[in-house]
Amino acid sequence: MRLAPKLLGIQTIGLIAFGLAAALSFFAATWAASAIEDVSATTVRRALTEEGHSWAGVHADGLSITLTGEAPTEATRFRALGAAGSVVDAGRVIDAMTVPDPAAIKAPDFSVELLRNDDGISLIGLVPASEGRDAIVTRLTSLARGGTVTDMLETASHPAPEGWDEALDFGLDALGDLPRSKISIGAARVAITAITDSADQKARLESTLRRDVPAGIMLTLDISAPRPVITPFTLRFLIDAEGPRFDACSADTEKARGRILAAARAAGAAAVDCTIGMGVPSPAWAEASEAAIAAMAELGAGSVTLSDADVSLIAADSVAQADFDHVVGELETALPEVFSLTAVLTPKPEATANQGPPEFTATLSDEGRVQVRGRLPDALTRSAVENFARARFSIGKVYIATRIDPALPEGWPVRALAALEALDALAEGNVLVRPDLVRVQGVTGSTNTAAEIARLLSAKLGEGQEFDIRVRYEPKLDPVLALPTAEECIAKIAAVLDEGQIAFEPGSATLSPSARPLLDQIAEALKDCADYPIEVAGHTDSQGRDEMNLALSEDRAEAVVASLMERRILTGNLRPTGYGESRPVADNDTEEGREANRRIEFTLLEGGADASMPADAPLAEGAEIPDAAERVAAPEAGRPEPRPEDAMAEGADSGNEGSGDEAPAAATAEADPAAAEDPAAEAVTGAAAEAGPEDTPAVGSAEAALEVSPVEVQTPGDDTIKPLVRPAAIEARAAEAAAGDTADDDTAD
Repeated sequence: MRLAPKLLGIQTIGLIAFGLAAALSFFAATWAASAIEDVSATTVRRALTEEGHSWAGVHADGLSITLTGEAPTEATRFRALGAAGSVVDAGRVIDAMTVPDPAAIKAPDFSVELLRNDDGISLIGLVPASEGRDAIVTRLTSLARGGTVTDMLETASHPAPEGWDEALDFGLDALGDLPRSKISIGAARVAITAITDSADQKARLESTLRRDVPAGIMLTLDISAPRPVITPFTLRFLIDAEGPRFDACSADTEKARGRILAAARAAGAAAVDCTIGMGVPSPAWAEASEAAIAAMAELGAGSVTLSDADVSLIAADSVAQADFDHVVGELETALPEVFSLTAVLTPKPEATANQGPPEFTATLSDEGRVQVRGRLPDALTRSAVENFARARFSIGKVYIATRIDPALPEGWPVRALAALEALDALAEGNVLVRPDLVRVQGVTGSTNTAAEIARLLSAKLGEGQEFDIRVRYEPKLDPVLALPTAEECIAKIAAVLDEGQIAFEPGSATLSPSARPLLDQIAEALKDCADYPIEVAGHTDSQGRDEMNLALSEDRAEAVVASLMERRILTGNLRPTGYGESRPVADNDTEEGREANRRIEFTLLEGGADASMPADAPLAEGAEIPDAAERVAAPEAGRPEPRPEDAMAEGADSGNEGSGDEAPAAATAEADPAAAEDPAAEAVTGAAAEAGPEDTPAVGSAEAALEVSPVEVQTPGDDTIKPLVRPAAIEARAAEAAAGDTADDDTAD
């Protein structure tokens, strides 16, 4: 059957219409979906921006909304999801956001606070976990020396910042030298607050810490010392050709110091300072000082000295009598009630006579030699001056060339002895004594020397006596700046021991004469090391019985200490100890090894075991013999330091033990035939020979004169051999020894 042409046309038109409708529907649906996506993305983006999440990206795919971007934290990520879910169905939101790796977050600020006092050590702070918290606590436990260690440290798993390791090590090392301190440690910074026992110790610690601080570490120091006791409490202000200045200045409080310095600046003094100390005679010290300084400024030339409650004003000869009377009257009225005034107007010089004024002079060279010249009133005074000078400056370094003049004014011996005592405080200089003046001039290594001399002369000469102090400070002479550390002391001794061995007679504790030069060098190295506890350890080889070797090693150590004492070295810090054969450094089966094991060692004692050579760990056979520097042992557990008189007794005992019947027995037990033939085989590390009586020069007939007709003079004490400045520990031991001697004398009486 054939379709009619008309019917075919209708069908074609229907198909075309259907296709057009489908296409139109597709495009409409596509447009609607795109519009919905745009609206949803815009709405979500606006909500995120309003919440502060501009970092988030928004992508729409149909009804789905995808959030992208890196959220700063996990909490921020959840807040962004919540903001998007608040404007569209939360089921349509797809989370494609990321969060940074926690390991990549910036490390926290690591820091440690260390607090140390007599009860122990406490530490608090945050440290990197890699540093080993237990290692820090263990290290501090050894420093506490029986005290408690309170650990409040926290750790964080982050790498240590730059400079942290160096700062931590430096801070822990510093804590070992500061028993009362607070140390704050951070990356590349250390802050130390501490209290010391004396001004000298404060200066030494500051110098040592600044020298040892690692490069790149910022160090802040706040170290204080207790106020010194000043006696007499002295202030001396003068105006001369060099201008207004202080020779000595003391104050009892910060407020008083401020008032005194303000008065000095008003009088024209510049760059002034004043020591705050204890011992002020009156709370009105500042008021009296202000009045005295103002009076001197009004006079224009002269000096005024306050020594406790005594005020001495010396006006220069250029001051008019009327002005002098006016100023002295005003000063007497202004001084507080407790103070007394002595005022003197220097008379104008008269015509020059044929013979000048009598003089007494003494000159100290930079080599320590003293020349004493001038006039003295009688033979007894000359003998007293000679003995005093030799006691202060060493017998062999004093040259006396004085003459007798009975016409000298009263008080001349006191003035001469006071001048010599003032000269003793200088490194180099001279003193001049005249009837109207005592002048001291020279150089010193201590900033306090001028004030000390002013106090000395004020106390010795009395009221109304004029003196002139011209002392210059030289930093290169300051022993506090140049004092060696404990490690440097041991290193200096080790360098001496590398040059030779301390030789003894075979099998005994008698020092060989060949040891004399080495012991001289060791004594020189120990001069500035009296603050450090040092063990003098004797060792033997394995020949002979253990107990005999132990006794022999003790005798030899004591002989070395006694020999150093004869060289006038303070030995209160030296601890002689014998170890016998228990600490070999070489193989005892060979002659070379036995010779190396017979030795004397100097070891620093300071809390901690001898780490360089355990007692039960001899070297293996064939091991190399270390040199002296390698034998310097680590600190041993702290031991009490013997008093000087105890060390003297030990030295005397050592001489007896080395000369008795036990010496041949020890020799038989220890020495082999080769050693008996060659005394050098008994050489031991170290130096020295005993100094005989012939080394001590005799005092001349002046002493006999003093015995026949006694005269009261100042007797030198334990400071007969004088360093430029004595460390506080030496002074303390000397004072204890003097107190002990005084007690013995009282008992005998």
